[in-house]
Order: sequence, then C-alpha cells, then structure tokens
Amino acid sequence: MKKLQAQLKTVAKTLVSLAKKIESMTGQLEKAGAATAKPVKRAKAAPKKAAKAKTAKVVKAPKTAKAKKVMKAAKAPKVPKAPKAQKAAKAPKAPKAPKAPKAPKAPKEKKDEASQATVLDSVYDAIKNAGNGASIDMLKKKTNLEPRQLSNALYKLTKKGTIEARSRGIYFTK
Repeated sequence: MKKLQAQLKTVAKTLVSLAKKIESMTGQLEKAGAATAKPVKRAKAAPKKAAKAKTAKVVKAPKTAKAKKVMKAAKAPKVPKAPKAQKAAKAPKAPKAPKAPKAPKAPKEKKDEASQATVLDSVYDAIKNAGNGASIDMLKKKTNLEPRQLSNALYKLTKKGTIEARSRGIYFTK
C-alpha cells in the first residue's frame, strides 16, 4: 500500500510538472501570436491528467494561478454517503414449552415388505409367463407399475439371481 501511494505521488508530481511546461509553452505561443489548434488541444488534455492526479489525493498543489484553476475545475463534486441501515433489534426468543412425552409407537406392520414382495412377485410372474422373454413395455402393461417401481423390482430380482437380462430391456427367468 505504501509503495502504491509513493508511486501515485511521483505520478502526480510529474503531471504537475507537465502542466507547468504546457502552460509555459502556451504563454510563449500567445506572446508569439501564433495560437493554433494543436496547443489548445494539448492544453485541454492537461486538465484531464491533473484530474487524475487530484483523484489520487495528492497534497501538493500547483504553484501557478492557471494550474490552480485547472485543479479547481477538475475537482469532482463530493457525493454524500448514504446513511447506513441500522439493524433491527432482535426480539428475545420466548422459552420453549416442554414437549409432551411421545406415545409409544405400535410395532410396524410388514406392509412395506409385503408390498415389495407382491411387486416383486408380480414382476417375476409376468416374466415367467412370457415364454420368449419380457420387455419393459410389456411388463409396464401387465403389472401397471410406475417406471421407477418396475426398474427397482427388476434390479432387485437380478441381484437375487431369479431373473437375467439376456439382451438390453428383455428379461428371462433362470
């Protein structure tokens, strides 16, 4: 950060010296009476550079009157900062009421296993009854299962080893 500030100061100093040189050159041209378009363009370019130097917050101001005018013109108007939004105070949390003791759960019925067994059984029976193998479309029609359920059932049956897929999408019993 200090290096950057030092570099900015040196750049600002060189810009100020350039502005002085440009002013002296324009003064010489005015004395000679040969005011042309080129020196005017260069004089306009100097304030832009001086404005950049000013934004770098250089403390040293130019000594000539013209350079002071340029620096004053180059100052950007200060924009007032928006006030920071204040955080709303959080209301204290109300103490939680003690939970009522849970009623003991009834032992689960084996509906899940029974329904899976029936799903697996229905898929197995459909494959068994199809003599030349059962395709996925035929199994969907015969079992009326969702695609996900059918896929899971086929996976489980192949893992058990009760069915096999001889070709993609066609299943046979072993």
